[in-house]
Amino acid sequence: MALSGMLVVALIAGGAGGVAGSLFSPASGQEAAPEDEGPVMNEPPPEAPQRDPDTIAGVAQRVSPSVVYIGSANPSVPGGGSGFVIEGDYVVTNDHVSSVLEEDGIQIEYSDGSLSDATIVGADPSSDLAVLSLADPIDVEPLEFGDSEEVIVGDEVIAIGAPLGLAGTVTQGIISATDRPVSPEGENASRFYALQTDAAINPGNSGGPLVDLEGRVIGVNSMIVTMGGSMGEGSGNIGLGFAIPSSEAQSVVERLIGNESTAYADIGVELDLQSPTAGAVIADGSGAVEDGGPADEAGLEPGDVITSFDGRRVNSGQELLAMLRDRSPGDEIDVVYERDGGQETATIVLGSSND
Repeated sequence: MALSGMLVVALIAGGAGGVAGSLFSPASGQEAAPEDEGPVMNEPPPEAPQRDPDTIAGVAQRVSPSVVYIGSANPSVPGGGSGFVIEGDYVVTNDHVSSVLEEDGIQIEYSDGSLSDATIVGADPSSDLAVLSLADPIDVEPLEFGDSEEVIVGDEVIAIGAPLGLAGTVTQGIISATDRPVSPEGENASRFYALQTDAAINPGNSGGPLVDLEGRVIGVNSMIVTMGGSMGEGSGNIGLGFAIPSSEAQSVVERLIGNESTAYADIGVELDLQSPTAGAVIADGSGAVEDGGPADEAGLEPGDVITSFDGRRVNSGQELLAMLRDRSPGDEIDVVYERDGGQETATIVLGSSND
């Protein structure tokens, strides 16, 4: 858990945007642009009262059959989370959901009660994403990824999942912020720029979809902020939830399905993530700066404080790690850092996390 005052960023495993195509008035002599019909979704249950497909209830009716509860194949093992079906009958979820269930076997449950065993196709702890393959999939429409780069503050969103094991729970809210750097503690903890939402998500929502009003997945719910210092009493939703943007999730999922290696940009330093100093503090001591690594080649040393990265202010080590996720190995980045009360600048050629 990462502390910020009295706020705790916590993973939300249980027990522990796409913008619709617009219609433009054609200019004189031009044909109208084709209307975006939206993604293919499930038909609502025939016994259910019908709702317009562009309402919250209509979207929930059509998306929910493709959202699954993920638990242990051993009923005595607690915990679990959520996931959603994509093309090829794969299920996307959080790594922190699937990794703790893998040893005893994973079982998923559809909204109609159908069960299937599942195995992990691939997982990326640094992105907190995993892809599952189902032994006995049923016929539901795969959910489509939207474009989170087009999401703006105020857009309405819907979260669907199994908070506290209550499968099929639907909550509604808005996008409260974009590009919010988040990171829990931990050696392999995911650090990324998240979509922030006030849609109620709680332990058990992890891995479930955050969808727009077209039913497209614009984020994968992953974390919440709670008041207090533990995940015990008072650890529920306070309107601060975070989702992995679809722009990142889709690319990671495609690599996992294709069994491709994942490499992220790296500067070759150990950061002091507990330092109260504003900026990204390079840890003291031998080995804090990798010999011959990007930072070493640029002249950075243990104890330096990086305050600017490619023209963007750096407030913490976690924020710098999130910024690196937006970059690729080989990129040249200008940084500003402080040393012994003075300010220095340098150009770093980013390395690879696989080096």
